[in-house]
Amino acid sequence: MTSSDLYPVSRLAAVQEATAKAGIDALLLTPGPDLRYVSGYDAKPLERLTCLVVPASGEAYMLVPRLELPAAEASPAARLGLEFVAWDETDDPYRIAADRLGRVATVGLADRMWAMSSLRFRDVLPDTRQVLAGSVLRELRMRKSAVEVAALREAGEAIDAVHRQVPEFLRAGRTEREVGRDIAEAILAAGHATVDFVIVASGPNGASPHHDVSDRVIQPGEPVVVDIGGQLHNGYCSDSTRNYCVGEPPAEYAAYFEVLRRAQEAACAAVRPGVSCESIDAAAREVITEAGYGEYFVHRTGHGIGIETHEDPYIVSGNTEAMEPGFAFSVEPGIYLPGRHGARIEDIVVCGENDGERLNLTPRDLVIV
Repeated sequence: MTSSDLYPVSRLAAVQEATAKAGIDALLLTPGPDLRYVSGYDAKPLERLTCLVVPASGEAYMLVPRLELPAAEASPAARLGLEFVAWDETDDPYRIAADRLGRVATVGLADRMWAMSSLRFRDVLPDTRQVLAGSVLRELRMRKSAVEVAALREAGEAIDAVHRQVPEFLRAGRTEREVGRDIAEAILAAGHATVDFVIVASGPNGASPHHDVSDRVIQPGEPVVVDIGGQLHNGYCSDSTRNYCVGEPPAEYAAYFEVLRRAQEAACAAVRPGVSCESIDAAAREVITEAGYGEYFVHRTGHGIGIETHEDPYIVSGNTEAMEPGFAFSVEPGIYLPGRHGARIEDIVVCGENDGERLNLTPRDLVIV
């Protein structure tokens, strides 16, 4: 697939239509996932302002520092027919944007805009209400096209290839950091452009869902949670968690791991159009709670994924939003026993026309190394 497939020219018109429908006069999109989603331009986040201005009506344009103009013109954004407005070091780009916008009641700021930029926009547009651009873009970004699903499938295949290598890296006597270093290299070798995170959580560290790596030495008989992900060159992300044990696992761990496996299976089986996001969370939580481990499942069941690892929709109690074809998200229930160990099984799942499709295909059983 090409950037023109993943970041089609038609997207800008769809964004303008959604902006007008939301009653917002313009979107101001600075470097980050919102800008990349709309234009395909993976701009550098700098103190010098780069900003795609998308009015609800009229022509969009890109404000760029003059020294970044060649990069902008070489990016997929050039296919949109945008005017690139280059500004010089002695210019005030925020004032340029304000003067071109004129009197506007409401603007949508990129969700990841730096506070420095949002406050500067407030200064030059003092009578203008600021809202999040995500209020417009989330509806578009949640519904992945077939091409986007293919990109996520490619990302899933790449991270699966890394999990198949993990048993080569794990052994007693190595530190989490040493194992993590090998995994990070494998993530890049598998086709990712960046390593977004590597969690190698051995023994009691496995009870911390967002543990990173440490200098802790992995001991014989210890379970290890490995949660890894990165971003492909096309901008789409991977994320998958599998569980390993260096030798035979403790009996207690083996017992609740089987509960966890059934919970993850139940949640994946619950995915289909029309069901609520919270019902998928409930499907996993019910299995874990009935087995007596409910208090140890301390987070939501999943998060959306696309050009960000965490984006809408969120698979959590209270989210009554109905599943639609094209929704892509993680299903990752976990059980964490403080001071002892923990486990989490995570797949990326896409809602299809009738049910869900897992994009991670490595075995979900505990891997003994």
